Amino acid sequence: MDLKKKKNTVSRPATAKPGLQEKSAEFAFGRENYMLMLAGLLLIVLGFLLMIGGGSDDPNVFSEEIFSFRRLTLAPILVLAGYIVEIFAIMKKPKVKGNA
Repeated sequence: MDLKKKKNTVSRPATAKPGLQEKSAEFAFGRENYMLMLAGLLLIVLGFLLMIGGGSDDPNVFSEEIFSFRRLTLAPILVLAGYIVEIFAIMKKPKVKGNA
């Protein structure tokens, strides 16, 4: 009796469908989404820049400048608005280029 070892070969189906190969590569977001993301990022950075400062040069002297409207109200509103714009930019459905 001739016992030859056969290699175990498993035929695997192709993972890519023929229709998918013809489709061109597209970005996950459209141009408008990226522009909104950039605007949101700029709002966030501007908000954090407005929070900078307010310290005193002399550590023994207290400065009331840290309680200014700009640092306590305006800057956090800008940061929050920037995050809201970022969420909107991510959730917004990009426009699809059609043949029509």
